Amino acid sequence: MNRHVFLAALCAAALSIATPALAKPKAAKPAPRPAATETMPVAGFDPARLTRLTAAMHEQVDTGKVAGIQTMLVRHGKLVSFDSYGTASGMNGTKVGPDTIFRMYSQTKPMTGVAMMILYEQGKWRLDDPVAKYVPEFANLKVFAGLDKHGEPILEDMKHPPTMRELMTHTSGFGYGLADDNWVDQQFIAKKVFEAHGLKDMIDRIATIPLRFQPGTRWSYSIGVDIQGYIIEKLSGMRFADFMAANIFKPLGMNDTGFYVPAANAKRLAGAYGVNPMNGQLVEITHEMFPALQDFTKDPTLDSGGGGTVSTTRDYARFCQMILNGGELDGARILSPASIAMIESDHLESTVVPFYRNNERTAFGDDAFGYGLDVALVKNNAKAGTLAGTGTISWGGAAGTWFWIDPKNDLFFLGMIQRFDRSAEYNPLVPLSQALVYQALTHPEK
Repeated sequence: MNRHVFLAALCAAALSIATPALAKPKAAKPAPRPAATETMPVAGFDPARLTRLTAAMHEQVDTGKVAGIQTMLVRHGKLVSFDSYGTASGMNGTKVGPDTIFRMYSQTKPMTGVAMMILYEQGKWRLDDPVAKYVPEFANLKVFAGLDKHGEPILEDMKHPPTMRELMTHTSGFGYGLADDNWVDQQFIAKKVFEAHGLKDMIDRIATIPLRFQPGTRWSYSIGVDIQGYIIEKLSGMRFADFMAANIFKPLGMNDTGFYVPAANAKRLAGAYGVNPMNGQLVEITHEMFPALQDFTKDPTLDSGGGGTVSTTRDYARFCQMILNGGELDGARILSPASIAMIESDHLESTVVPFYRNNERTAFGDDAFGYGLDVALVKNNAKAGTLAGTGTISWGGAAGTWFWIDPKNDLFFLGMIQRFDRSAEYNPLVPLSQALVYQALTHPEK
């Protein structure tokens, strides 16, 4: 579910050079179940069973899989568990704590989706409008249909132009450039789309690249949410980052959420980690060591709606609670309940070819998993193989952050780590944490 598979691969390559590693990981030990920090035995959870969750998350640090980890579980608006463990940054000598700032990467996407719906409520766009109505640069896009015998692309006309709904469900046909295993994404890399000088420059570069497939026919992770950031700028007349701050972050009291970390808070930013392929140990990496790693201490030239924010667990929790509350938190109304329901609905047509990840059950477009507006959706929890309720929405970020919101059980969970590796498209802590959360929910009626 994470944003930068390509970035993760580059990180792994960079880590093959000599870099200082963390201390040798401790051997796994069946430690006594630790008490969760700030845990309250409320909202239907068995406190003893909850310690299994905490112990499993701590084990990730103790065995050297991650440097530090933070988790939060909230049900019925009540804090059930908020736990911090391990190192935020070895270079800064900081531990993970309540005010640690994390790189959210693709966990930005659901917030961008909410911003889009704010403008939807103002009547400024409709789901089945063609994207080219708002981005005329895309009016004459072609569709990639393979390579000829000379290695030149074969291009077709669009059977229909991509719609706003398709843009928000990764069925529009746009590429991303996070991997180089197909010709279209190779063009994203060659044209340095993510090195564009502003969102308009990004749009101009994308407009020169064909679609990967006919719009509406397949699910494929795309640059669609970054395109949404540009559309938000055009429709609002505001810089995208400013619109997000004025309409989401500030009203919700998300004071540490934005597109970069101010200098005064720089030491609160958790370090980014990768795995050294030479010895399997974690190493902390920086923008200076690896320029492809975004420097979140500086105001970016491109506000990425698909992966550009930083936040804290407490801040993102306020966003999640707003969703659970039907669009409102502490008197701040962000969206109507109807708009939240629209976000949480499955928007994939039955004809969409499902996407399967690494031959796993997880897919978008089958009878288990659907896709809402910029969020994944559990259509049937039994078929999906999860204890999370049917209707659960979720996503995650390239540095390992993850979350889910379960309206059926009125709860949300947040997990924060900062680790890149070659398997960045899959975070094993997601199914582990889900199993351990729901095994502790012994009195769901409460």
